[in-house]
Amino acid sequence: MELLSSHKSFGGETRFYKHASLVCQCNMRFSVFLPPAALEGQRVPAIYWLSGLTCNEQNFMQKAGAQRVAAQLGLAIIAPDTSPRGEGVPDAPDESYDLGLGAGFYLDAISEPWAKHYQMSTYVIEELPQLIHSNFPIDPDLIAISGHSMGGHGALTLGLKNPKMFRSISAFSPICAPSLGPWGQKAFSNYLGSDQSLWANYDATILIAQAQQKTPIRIDVGLKDEYLETELMIDNFLEAAKNNDYAVGYHAHEGYDHTYYFVSSFIEDQILFHAKYLQKEAVTQ
Repeated sequence: MELLSSHKSFGGETRFYKHASLVCQCNMRFSVFLPPAALEGQRVPAIYWLSGLTCNEQNFMQKAGAQRVAAQLGLAIIAPDTSPRGEGVPDAPDESYDLGLGAGFYLDAISEPWAKHYQMSTYVIEELPQLIHSNFPIDPDLIAISGHSMGGHGALTLGLKNPKMFRSISAFSPICAPSLGPWGQKAFSNYLGSDQSLWANYDATILIAQAQQKTPIRIDVGLKDEYLETELMIDNFLEAAKNNDYAVGYHAHEGYDHTYYFVSSFIEDQILFHAKYLQKEAVTQ
């Protein structure tokens, strides 16, 4: 693990690293914010943040403005890259933004040429946490997950499939029914193939309909989001949750769009949401 840079931030540090990933078979990058308490050696809770299409491990740390409240609450934040990268890692033939580099969709690809490197689900759930807990004072029993857009899809699907790992789940403008939208259909057909029964394992609307353990979920969306109807399909998710008697905290915000201007406006609300559950004595559903 190589430290690329470190920046003092609200008494803590925002750091950027790269390491050799056995899962993705390439160098992977991630960022971590360590609050003052962690720098003093205390074991702290953490939120994993998954970014959206075209992003990497830097966007959230630079744009969301999350470090101030995280420092105050004593929470670490871990933000992996959104896909494998480097020599030999395949990209979309037309270099489109919604497939390949920067568009890993937080799944484990099984189709060629993607299967060798695009193992983002296993990377986020297994390899990266092992690396984090071996090198930083973070409590593995006090972990939450959040994300934006494609990363919101990742947060919901990985959170729903791993209820023992995550105390709480949140998402900004998540892709909730990727099997039905252009972004998801393009990604799934390339990474997973044409068998749509395999897509269900990465579709949040299908997963929440089947969920037995009801991890707390919060969703924030801007009502001026240009992708609200065509790509996000949040109403499908909410209806499936309702039918499964799964209460989801849904917060719609008039006038906000899909960008980090929206994320930065409400990131404090989401961090405070997670803070309620990232305490040893907190009782989850």
